[in-house]
Amino acid sequence: MNIYDDITFVKGVGPKMGEKLNKCGIYNVLDLLLYFPRDYDMVKIGSSIEQFEDKEKVILECTVKSILRDIRTKNNKILSTVIFNCGNNNFKGQWFNQPYAKNSFRVNSTYVITGKVEKFNGEYRMSNPKILKNTSIDKNKILAKYSLKDNLNNSFLNKIISDVLSQVRIIENLPAKIVEKYQFMPLDESIRNIHSPKDRYSLEEARRRLKFQELFAYSMKIFMLKELNKSSLGIGFKMTHELRDLKDKLPFQLTEAQSRVVREILIDEKRNVPMNRLVQGDVGSGKTIVALISLFNVIKNGYQAAMMAPTEILAKQHYFEATTLFEEFGINIQLLTGSTTAKNKEIIKNDLKEGKIDLLIGTHALIEEDVVFKNLGMIVTDEQHRFGVNQRNKLSAKSENADVLVMSATPIPRTLTLCLYGDLDVSVIDKLPPGRKKVDTYYLDKKEKNRAYDFTLKEISMGRQVYIVCPLVEENEDLKLSSVETLYNELKNGYFKNIEVAILHGKMPNKEKNAIMEEFKNGNIKVLVSTTVIEVGVNVPNSTVMIIENAERFGLSQLHQLRGRVGRGSHKSYCILIANIKSDTTKRRMETMKNSNDGFYIAEEDLRIRGGGELFGFRQSGENNFLLADLVEDFRIFKAANMEAKEIVNSESSEDKKVKIEIKDKLERSSKYICFN
Repeated sequence: MNIYDDITFVKGVGPKMGEKLNKCGIYNVLDLLLYFPRDYDMVKIGSSIEQFEDKEKVILECTVKSILRDIRTKNNKILSTVIFNCGNNNFKGQWFNQPYAKNSFRVNSTYVITGKVEKFNGEYRMSNPKILKNTSIDKNKILAKYSLKDNLNNSFLNKIISDVLSQVRIIENLPAKIVEKYQFMPLDESIRNIHSPKDRYSLEEARRRLKFQELFAYSMKIFMLKELNKSSLGIGFKMTHELRDLKDKLPFQLTEAQSRVVREILIDEKRNVPMNRLVQGDVGSGKTIVALISLFNVIKNGYQAAMMAPTEILAKQHYFEATTLFEEFGINIQLLTGSTTAKNKEIIKNDLKEGKIDLLIGTHALIEEDVVFKNLGMIVTDEQHRFGVNQRNKLSAKSENADVLVMSATPIPRTLTLCLYGDLDVSVIDKLPPGRKKVDTYYLDKKEKNRAYDFTLKEISMGRQVYIVCPLVEENEDLKLSSVETLYNELKNGYFKNIEVAILHGKMPNKEKNAIMEEFKNGNIKVLVSTTVIEVGVNVPNSTVMIIENAERFGLSQLHQLRGRVGRGSHKSYCILIANIKSDTTKRRMETMKNSNDGFYIAEEDLRIRGGGELFGFRQSGENNFLLADLVEDFRIFKAANMEAKEIVNSESSEDKKVKIEIKDKLERSSKYICFN
């Protein structure tokens, strides 16, 4: 079996099941082996249900005594019940609104089942029991739980992964000196233990090894990109005399920090090596104007330029700023997004190919294959952490020698920046423009949240608008987190009964999201209940209050990003953090937010206080293709992997050169950073 074989070649996977696996991003055997569990159940095994505590997850071998008729409860739910016998005890297995579940059982047949034990009125029962197939119950189990779509189930994934692993042996591909130095579990053993752990220790060792593996491969890619950039021939742009005219047209004076960063970029533009620079700046520090000045110089040298933003709202905002600023300079600017009509897309693409468009601003639509530039000289990506290295490269690939500028409003600790953006030179806009108002920040325990909403009503009565942010779209009973839909209904029918309230979350169609944001910007919506989709690119000067529910669930940098949505107008603004304050750590984090508006200080404090967590408020898996690693939580592993990668890239030994070639080949064949033969 070859790891690049199509997934339908695996025994038990036909065309229909192959389509379901494709929806999970599983197209070949390698994808299957790298489809790591999202979580694990540490399950206790016993011979009698009475030996377990309430709420414990267990495995039992049971016989079905009877299958009861479904009944409808007072809450209009369908309750299905099977009576099981285990040892000398009978107990109920029960499911709500899953009438099909009982069809898997037959009276007098024996099954190995797993579920959560519940004690109720002196009786034992098991909620949502599931049948475990081919499971030995002679020891405690750690059961893998995968992200599931389209009626896939854990049993099926466990089975096909187990079948594949029985037919392959995974060859070690980290240099032996690194495996020995860090005493890593072999790669073959790590892959087996990540899917079916022998015990907790084996699981942790497998995770440590595989996290290092992907962070090492990521670092290698970054350093090899930098090597490639240095050897590439770029465009040496001259300093156009019209730069002075543009600066004179600005309605404000650039800050010292903005002027310094503009100079650094213009110096890069003069060199005949492609620029690869990151501009970091706090929320509201004026990164966009710096980027536009840089783009202007390239355009006036006779080249085209591109600017990519992660959302349509932000792309439109940049388009408006660019057209206003460049109005008198004869620059043709166009906007290309997902909502651009097919007819206009065709016109824009043709004009772009013929060189009639000077500056193209847009979303991911810019990286489509049929978007072709005649002579692309510079690329800017905004909020670049939303794109990741691979998407950045897709846009860069549209020109062999274009200058690249990436911007981020997410302050990152300097130590992490050096590892994360090893392929980029870094500029920092570390001062806010004058007149930018400080946002007063307060935090409340969730028991006192009514105070926040009472205050909000006063602000609304003065004509202001309000954001209310939740971390999740769906209710999570285990974590007791607010669902954005639940909170929206609660507030709409309670506190804000006679006020215009709207809901916004990532699962809504883009057209609907954009329409709601336009209504909010126009003042027709007074209260916007949202997930973090409003984190980037929303500029509503009339909004003065940001309430963040379950604030303890966010990274501090993301709280700071969200706070930056208010304080953009002439009115006094406030951020209120509602948190479940159960620990000193949570309180210290909330105090940090209350006492500082400096994003870089906050990022450093977050790294110091938690020593882990989520740098951008969400895991980096996805765009950066990290399957296990978290850039902050695993920062020590990242530093070690980064150091080892740097040594190999800089080494002249034949062994290390061979490692570079092998990793380059693997990264070209798979977009995932954990690659193996």
